[in-house]
Amino acid sequence: MKSVRLVVTYDAEALHPTHELVCESPRVDREYLLEGRADDGVETVLSYVEGDAEPYERVLESMDGLLEYDLRAAGDGFFVYARSELDDRGRSLASAFDRETLVVVPPIEFRPDRTMALTLIGHPADLQATVDGVPSGLEASVWWIGDHAQAAGGRLTDRQREALAVAHELGYYDVPRSVGLEAVAAELDCAKATASTLLRRGEARLVADAVVGRGR
Repeated sequence: MKSVRLVVTYDAEALHPTHELVCESPRVDREYLLEGRADDGVETVLSYVEGDAEPYERVLESMDGLLEYDLRAAGDGFFVYARSELDDRGRSLASAFDRETLVVVPPIEFRPDRTMALTLIGHPADLQATVDGVPSGLEASVWWIGDHAQAAGGRLTDRQREALAVAHELGYYDVPRSVGLEAVAAELDCAKATASTLLRRGEARLVADAVVGRGR
């Protein structure tokens, strides 16, 4: 088995309406798909969105094919449960990831630069078939390939990894600290509360991986 970090870039016209909101609205930062499945042309997903629920809900209510949804506030964002009918491109994308040996390591991150980032584990042939099988309007790029054990690092979202890297570079982890959380938030161009959440969640995942690894 191999693990792959895949980044899929969308053409502007290929964006899902909620991903388009992430790209265009200053009130919605990022969306993380935590769990999802597609059956008989219907997609059911659970996501966490960083930002304001009000514009996101407006977009949901205007979507064609939406069957139901539920939003619940949490932390600096909200959870979304949604079921919707897949369009042709959505069906093609779901088919590209429907491989016998393939596992998607959550979360899938929808980012404001029109990209989707995710980690996959599977046989090399199925991984390559997925890269080759993305539909028109999308372009898949492989960021790294490794042993499947490396996919544990994929539990860090790219935004969390960016926040940790920025904090390290600025001296937030120096002893004593060279800068405070305000400097990290300014560099990330986000609210102080958002920067704090990104760092705490990233740190928690790194610590959990370190403890598990030590125990083996």
